Amino acid sequence: MSAPAPSSLVVVEAEPLPRQEEVLTDAALAFVAELHRRFTPRRDELLARRAERRAEIARTSTLGFLPETAAVRADDSWRVAPAPAALNDRRVEITGPTDRKMTINALNSGAKVWLADFEDASAPTWENVVLGQVNLIDAYSRNIDFTDPRSGKSYALKPAEELATVVMRPRGWHLEERHLTVEGRPVPGALVDFGLYFFHNAQRLIDLGKGPYFYLPKTESHLEARLWNEIFVFAQDYVGIPQGTVRATVLIETITAAYEMEEILYELRDHAAGLNAGRWDYLFSIVKNFRDGGAKFVLPDRNLVTMTAPFMRAYTELLVRTCHKRGAHAIGGMAAFIPSRKDAEVNKVAFEKVKADKDREAGDGFDGSWVAHPDLVPIAMASFDAVLGEKPNQKDRLREDVHVEGPELIDIASLDAHPTYEGLRNAVQVGIRYIEAWLRGLGAVAIFNLMEDAATAEISRSQIWQWINAEVVFENGERATPELAREVAAEELSAIRAEIGDEAFAAGKWQQAHDLLLHVSLDADYADFLTLPAYDQLVG
Repeated sequence: MSAPAPSSLVVVEAEPLPRQEEVLTDAALAFVAELHRRFTPRRDELLARRAERRAEIARTSTLGFLPETAAVRADDSWRVAPAPAALNDRRVEITGPTDRKMTINALNSGAKVWLADFEDASAPTWENVVLGQVNLIDAYSRNIDFTDPRSGKSYALKPAEELATVVMRPRGWHLEERHLTVEGRPVPGALVDFGLYFFHNAQRLIDLGKGPYFYLPKTESHLEARLWNEIFVFAQDYVGIPQGTVRATVLIETITAAYEMEEILYELRDHAAGLNAGRWDYLFSIVKNFRDGGAKFVLPDRNLVTMTAPFMRAYTELLVRTCHKRGAHAIGGMAAFIPSRKDAEVNKVAFEKVKADKDREAGDGFDGSWVAHPDLVPIAMASFDAVLGEKPNQKDRLREDVHVEGPELIDIASLDAHPTYEGLRNAVQVGIRYIEAWLRGLGAVAIFNLMEDAATAEISRSQIWQWINAEVVFENGERATPELAREVAAEELSAIRAEIGDEAFAAGKWQQAHDLLLHVSLDADYADFLTLPAYDQLVG
């Protein structure tokens, strides 16, 4: 391991946390400071490039495959590095934040992989950022247990061979960590999350027969993937582990990245593990980038945009084709249903939908898929077992029948569905309820039997914004206007007060959540990410 240079990194405005000294060691902070010094300037350039590209999309209302990288796509000879044994079978992956109970339950869930989330399923309070790292260190050293103070139920890890493989997701490039600064400037949250986790766990994971594996969120271009690759190369040299030990799966959850899938894999080819097909963030990205594009880009209610919509089908089939052509895993989308302990009929209908979704993914050639709750692991497992059998994946299924043209990925108008008044009401309901929980430090929230995360709030507020700015007329004859949104939001706030009572309402952050949702939904200056103004209001 390289000798750490003196760290200029400073912890600011943070209440001391139990055991934080185990994470925020001088050596670990020196590593994070060096990551910041070397790579934040390029991160800044790439964020500026995002804005330039968005302006170009606003001008042209189109996107296409990049002519300057045509040679990469045309070269059939290159492949990504072979998958390590611990990541070869990914048929079911469970997602969730890194609180202590979730850490144990996810590792024990029976899933092949746990996406340990410091991003959309985790509100970035200082406590969540630091103690999430503590929990993962404890899990790898088998020094973790948990007793629920309300139920008295105790949780402990199963034997090592039964535990899921961890793939950790740091924050996206756009977010800062205000509690860690270098020369007065916040360090990017992505470098904090990656740096602390990698520094403390890379060798430990190798000793366990696994490795430092990552999900990369919100990627918008192959140049952003190139930056991550440069970080991986530097980090592996810094701690003295072999090049290629890191593996990264990139979430294709932005419309721009959908046109650069091959290039993204190429940039990360020595460290690439696969691509994942998201949903809510992908739709959010379409709205964000084509919000000036007129009626042909107006999305209907989020629940009407299924993965069988023609433009979503083009995206997922292209992802499978691209991954298997290059020897990478193709990972499917989220089953977000949360089983009800009270309503067996709700569960029956939802389980049937989950099964159909996972059957479709397995049949289309995906190598695995996501679930949000342990009860869904057996359902998803059965769908993939039926197709894979004893095989760890189906990367040999090349899907050479798939031919997707650029316009198909943004052919929103081919979807025979339209925004509804109930869709507006649902967007407001879910938006307020999620943001309120996020402001209290909760990033994964069960709302109406679905596990929602920050991507949920993004698509909710984006749809409200888009419908108002497109002057959509709903089926009941009402036009989407700021006044209507305010009226629906006021009704929802009153309904929540009646539902939970005055005392609980006053103890929560309901008015604040209501105001923030309306701000990002109605402001003419569309915020790139809801979490940016929300972070300014997050306490802790």
